[in-house]
Amino acid sequence: MLGLGLAVGPAAPAANTPNTNLLLLSSNKQIQTNFSSSSFLTPCSVRNAHLLHSSCRTIKAMAAEDTFTVTTHDSKFPASGNRLALISLSDKKDLALLGNGLQDLGYKIVSTGGTASALESAGLSVTKVEQITSFPEMLDGRVKTLHPNVHGGILARRDQKHHMEALSKHGIGTFDVVVVNLYPFYEKVTSTGGIEFEDGVENIDIGGPAMIRAAAKNHKDVLVVVDSEDYPALLEYLKGDKVDQQFRRKLAWKAFQHVASYDSAVSEWLWKQTTEDKFRPSLTVPILLKSPLRYGENPHQKAAFYVDKSLSEVNAGGVATAIQHHGKEMSYNNYLDADAAWNCVSEFRNPTCVVVKHTNPCGVASRNDILEAYRLAVKADPVSAFGGIVAFNIEVDEALAKEIREFRSPTDGETRMFYEIVVAPKYTKKGLEILRGKSKTLRILEANKNEKGKLSLRQVGGGWLAQDSDDLTPQDIQFKVVTQKAPQESELGDAEFAWLCVKHVKSNAIVIAKNNCMLGMGSGQPNRLESLRIALKKAGEEVKGAALASDAFFPFAWKDAVEEACESGVSVIAEPGGSIRDGDAIDCCNKYGVSLLFTNVRHFRH
Repeated sequence: MLGLGLAVGPAAPAANTPNTNLLLLSSNKQIQTNFSSSSFLTPCSVRNAHLLHSSCRTIKAMAAEDTFTVTTHDSKFPASGNRLALISLSDKKDLALLGNGLQDLGYKIVSTGGTASALESAGLSVTKVEQITSFPEMLDGRVKTLHPNVHGGILARRDQKHHMEALSKHGIGTFDVVVVNLYPFYEKVTSTGGIEFEDGVENIDIGGPAMIRAAAKNHKDVLVVVDSEDYPALLEYLKGDKVDQQFRRKLAWKAFQHVASYDSAVSEWLWKQTTEDKFRPSLTVPILLKSPLRYGENPHQKAAFYVDKSLSEVNAGGVATAIQHHGKEMSYNNYLDADAAWNCVSEFRNPTCVVVKHTNPCGVASRNDILEAYRLAVKADPVSAFGGIVAFNIEVDEALAKEIREFRSPTDGETRMFYEIVVAPKYTKKGLEILRGKSKTLRILEANKNEKGKLSLRQVGGGWLAQDSDDLTPQDIQFKVVTQKAPQESELGDAEFAWLCVKHVKSNAIVIAKNNCMLGMGSGQPNRLESLRIALKKAGEEVKGAALASDAFFPFAWKDAVEEACESGVSVIAEPGGSIRDGDAIDCCNKYGVSLLFTNVRHFRH
């Protein structure tokens, strides 16, 4: 069969139009002929021409005086009656297993380029795709399977008589199995050092998705496989004599999902080549099932955990890609708590320990001695810390692991502290061994720090909210003194520490801290005054001379949160400012000799 590369006009040109050159390509030669305006070749003529089967035909143009001949070749499908499998793979994992399995079951294999060579090297008989298209691979591999002899054989419905008659008329065989995977676009554009735009474009697969979609659409008659993990199941299915449409539908679903994920990567990459705007007009997020979960937030809710496969998440850190070295399987709530703890501890520059319960940090401490930091973080709220998540931003070595294993609750000095999860950037071999000995159920996670600048997504009924991640740290903002008393250097440091902590507490949020240690926090209350009172209760007498940070401004000062904070003995307050009663807050702090700092940055967390 002849393949044609054509430039065809939409209608016959006017009489005064110059002669038009038309290039006709056959499998073994080129013929160029000139057409006058009266002998213009119509699209219909071209379509009929490329379906000719005789070895040599004459095609007449609209005017009888101009004729040309084109040499065509009959396609060379394997003999009629053979079951055909089409294989075209970029990733050739387990190809020999697949090829031998199909051949043993009596299938004839049609293949392309490197896949055909690999099959032949494995000792298998292969019909190359150009033998059935009678047309060579061209345009640097861009065109090799985009041909009626391929797609006709995939898309024809076996239960439609006119479909089968059309195949018979044009000498096209049917494919029963199509096994295709795609150019490694995802791997190429995320490789170290990046990739040139032109190289990225060349790694966008066209023929592969076309074959996959065609086979998936016609899954009633064609089995489509895109994952080498499915080769054994495919071969086992083919050995049987039962038709299982559910099996076929599952493979078809997987095929369409595979192409959809591939296309989402291409779309994301092209958008990034076009603009720095994160908020695309249309957004597709490819997520991959990592594991089913025992249940969701509550036992009556089913749940699963997915990993975000967006290009922006490659090597971007986070709990989703953490390595679990030990312990019971992660639960829905475990992931939420571990994420909160890891996000918080990763923001601190100095060696830090964070303890989290129900996504709120109940203890935070930074020290050069990480053992001391751990003890202080637990001491901030030992009742809440029991059964919580402990996170570190430095390596867990033997000494720290022993402290985690043996540390007794500050409430009674006897009860050994119990934790659901320990998460850190790395562990020494001995440290990991000791932690494994603490409990069979203790989950030990090794995670990479989250990159800044991520897009944060959150679901609401019927839609999604998207926003920049809250990446600001004390080094990114200015703490403006608005009172008569300016804080001392140590007080300013305490305010910065408290401000970084309160960023990770659920609103309304108040944190009291001193000497790089959280003393108390109040979270999630409908009004700021109640959050303040909870934080003050937890801090106790240590509140004297401490710093207080609020995630948002104080709507009232006198006989409210600001005055109660001043009366408690705090030395400095950090808040965003912006209230119509900011003047009252300033006056109140001046009265009690407390430093007030405006950050102009709010840290709501809902």
